[in-house]
Amino acid sequence: MLATLVALVYLTLALPAPAADQECLACHGQAGMKSDKGKDIYVNPAKHAASAHAILGCSDCHTAIKDFPHPAKITKVQCTTCHADEAKAYAGSVHAILGETACATCHGSVHELTSAAALLPGKCAECHADEVKSLAESIHGQAAKNDDPDAPKCTSCHGAIHTVKAASEPDSTVARKNLADTCAKCHSDAGFLSRHKIPIAHPVESYKQSVHGRAVASGNEKAADCSSCHGSHDIYPARDARSNVNHWKVPETCGQCHKEIARQFNESVHGEAVKAGVRDAPVCTDCHGEHLIMDPSNPASPLSAANISAETCGRCHGDPRLALRYNLPADRLPSYAGSYHGLALEGGKLTAANCASCHGVHDILPSSDPRSTVNAANLPKTCGQCHKGAAETRYAIGPVHVQTNAGPNHPVVKWIRWTYWVLIPFTLGFMLLHNLLDLLAKLIRRRPRQETSEVAVRMNLGFRIAHWGVMASFPTLVVTGFALKYPESWWARPLMMWESNAGLRGGLHRTAAIVLIAATLYHFIHLVLKKRDRRFLTAMIPTIKDATDMLDVFRYNLGLTKEEPKFAKFNYAEKMEYWAFLWGTVVMGLTGFLLWFNNFTLRNFPKWVADAATAVHWYEALLATFSILIWHFYLVIFDPVVYPMDTAWLNGKIPADHYRHTRLGYYRELGRAGLLETPEEPDSEESQQEMAHGKEPI
Repeated sequence: MLATLVALVYLTLALPAPAADQECLACHGQAGMKSDKGKDIYVNPAKHAASAHAILGCSDCHTAIKDFPHPAKITKVQCTTCHADEAKAYAGSVHAILGETACATCHGSVHELTSAAALLPGKCAECHADEVKSLAESIHGQAAKNDDPDAPKCTSCHGAIHTVKAASEPDSTVARKNLADTCAKCHSDAGFLSRHKIPIAHPVESYKQSVHGRAVASGNEKAADCSSCHGSHDIYPARDARSNVNHWKVPETCGQCHKEIARQFNESVHGEAVKAGVRDAPVCTDCHGEHLIMDPSNPASPLSAANISAETCGRCHGDPRLALRYNLPADRLPSYAGSYHGLALEGGKLTAANCASCHGVHDILPSSDPRSTVNAANLPKTCGQCHKGAAETRYAIGPVHVQTNAGPNHPVVKWIRWTYWVLIPFTLGFMLLHNLLDLLAKLIRRRPRQETSEVAVRMNLGFRIAHWGVMASFPTLVVTGFALKYPESWWARPLMMWESNAGLRGGLHRTAAIVLIAATLYHFIHLVLKKRDRRFLTAMIPTIKDATDMLDVFRYNLGLTKEEPKFAKFNYAEKMEYWAFLWGTVVMGLTGFLLWFNNFTLRNFPKWVADAATAVHWYEALLATFSILIWHFYLVIFDPVVYPMDTAWLNGKIPADHYRHTRLGYYRELGRAGLLETPEEPDSEESQQEMAHGKEPI
């Protein structure tokens, strides 16, 4: 097929002009020939032979001429005779305003007609000089200059030469609604992006999903389209200083629409850094994104409440290299992440304060600036947006970014931190050593766990009710409390799923706290009302003998003595646990209420009190949790003497053999009180009455 076409063209050019054409050229082939009105009517045979119309003779177009010489006035040639489709398309184009000479304006004389491919962009420049000049210098023009086959021509964007329409026309290829699709012809082509090493993936698709793309699609005439940011003909690569999307010009480009925001940004600490030439200074696109700009209310937006602190602000302020390079405080992100605000936000509570809540959005100023929302004088007002008590505080608000384990904290917070850093390892280490030695010694001696079926009444109903309250509340407090600290953990996720809407975790935590406090109060009310049970407190008072008993236990378990230690009703381990529990309940309750009712705390106390409460609550929670796991669980579950469980919490009774060996005096008192039973014999009426009245001898 190609060979046939080549041969046809060759024969056409090689053959002499028809006789009729020779007659025409006899006159019109004379250089300088003009009409009566002075119009040039010279036809250059060579140019005609090289034109797109070379295959046509004179009479093929000038069909009205029959005789030679012809009349002075002849009918004009109608291009529509052959090019009806093009003429129809042209009739609706922006170029139709050029009138009857439009074809020749673009294509040239009918005798020297140039093909469409050869017209661009030179021919367009005759009317659109400025646009073509801008195009020539742009990235598209440079690609054409370098013979890049992907380089766009005028028609690539504006459409076929006969169908070019004004941008204001709804069906124009460069109309606002259609421009993204026009750009997409190249910039959504994966092969094109790969060939030209364009690093931005899916730019057009991302734009269409953005607030700008959606606004344009809905008919918003002020929303940004591709050319609003990149330019129309003067498109340059982002690395070019002339580019509208060059890093340093982004604020100016966005400021075309967002004037007030641009003003605020330019005066901010970030804007000042940009003007100073700091290459890492963030501009609009660093926070909002480039093409996929979404409304901050969209959960996927980098500026949504869930993402702004960790992903957006944290990208720079959590980078140790940038902190070192620009002397930025390195503790800002971890201190926020570990704070109540950060933990609540990570757990799904989107109303918790994030970076922008305190520092502002575009108008971020250094804290030394009197206008800054985090200036010391403005902190009560800033914090007061959420915490009404902060606006009324009688004290200066101290450091905000406070870490429980590091940072320039208040001296009291530092003292608390260091105290617990010593107390927790020492306490847990002692518990582990004590229990490990005891376990090994009992496993080696292998004393029978239960020599007889005799049981002793250990806890009456009043004590068991209090214990049940603690059993129900303490694990709930542990799980819901640590879920706030570690919301991404698999065990915490079911709780955190409902936190943002229903506040499930927080509600359960506070409810459990009330139950724990109520159980503790019930315990003391029970002791106040039951005279016999008040002996419990007397028996729980620590004595010097408890210290010597503990030493004797270590000596016995290490094999330094053969004599098994003997105790009173409660041994040192039980006393330590009881008083530690009461202490922990008071401390956790007080600090928990200070954090729960934060408005009251900020209104009546300096801020360091809230920071101290946060630190104490966290460290005490760690200590209490591991104490229960290591100390209490050993005493009531893993101790070979009681394994698999001390059942006193369930029915108030335990095997009496352990008491007979290690608490002989107490064992005898139980016998005298009738609180020793054998399962084969039903409880006596007297024993049942004693249990009902809470009788428990010392």
